[in-house]
Amino acid sequence: QQIQYCTTPDGVRLAYSVIGKGPRLVRTSHWFSHLEHDLTSPIFRPDIVGLAKQHELLRYDARGIGLSQRDAPVSFEAFVRDLETVIDAAKFDRFVLLGLSQGCGQAIAYAASHPDKVSHLILYGGYARGQFHRDDVEKQKERIELGCALIRNGWGSGEESHRQFFTSQFMPDADRELHHSLNETQRLAAAPEMAERFLRVNAAIDVAGLLPKISAPTLVLHPTGDLRVPFPLGQEMAAGIKGAKFVPLDTLNHMLAPNEPAHQVMMKAVAEFLGEKPIRITGMSDRLEHKAKALEQHWSIKFVLIFAAITGCLIFFWEVYKLVRGTPH
Repeated sequence: QQIQYCTTPDGVRLAYSVIGKGPRLVRTSHWFSHLEHDLTSPIFRPDIVGLAKQHELLRYDARGIGLSQRDAPVSFEAFVRDLETVIDAAKFDRFVLLGLSQGCGQAIAYAASHPDKVSHLILYGGYARGQFHRDDVEKQKERIELGCALIRNGWGSGEESHRQFFTSQFMPDADRELHHSLNETQRLAAAPEMAERFLRVNAAIDVAGLLPKISAPTLVLHPTGDLRVPFPLGQEMAAGIKGAKFVPLDTLNHMLAPNEPAHQVMMKAVAEFLGEKPIRITGMSDRLEHKAKALEQHWSIKFVLIFAAITGCLIFFWEVYKLVRGTPH
């Protein structure tokens, strides 16, 4: 991929990338975004590569995270301007807009104000109302403060246990490799101070009033057992958008593992919604195959394998020779 940069109206430098060919698709940034690292992540790479097989895919790192400018003011309004800025820089006139998690609020705000540009809207694992606008606000505030305390005390450290709190909420039903990968992605994506600011800004999101203004065909997908964003919040988004299609996903994971059944259900639903062929997502078997090929391509490994093969043949023929010499006539 080729990383490019653009500048927002308030002077913040944003990193973005366009890969693939086909109908245009824009994916909102998310809390753990890092343009380079995402392409090596066993969590994010399968989806990115899968989407790029059939689309011209625009991705970007929002202000404060990834390869974008780290020392930047953050607010929900600023995040929406970031989305507008990268779309204009990439010269995308009409496209499918994919909102992920807290990025759903940004996608809703953009689609409501730019109906001429959004051909289809896809919202996954998101919400229209952040924690500060839900029932039992005091309890929600306590949870946010707990999260902020954990971020301050260990987000940037080499100790994974501090970040595991968030990973266990985002992917409770995933293997150790995926947990480790998400823990590392958190550390790389944002500094502790920025991660805390992100958490507070996301908690203050409220775009519920914009839902009736969405005119683009909309698909809403949400995990039924989501620990991070409760299932009813996905239902609320779908109910608020006229004609929206809602697809429940049978999983506990907020971020889907590439090989779990719910992931295939999601990709099939997206393909049907867009009138496209189902996207084949590569997972664990493909990663193992990739690693095997990498080993085969390394000259030292090739040498060892060839040497072992020759040695094995010599030993075999030596044993046969001894057997023949020792056989009485």
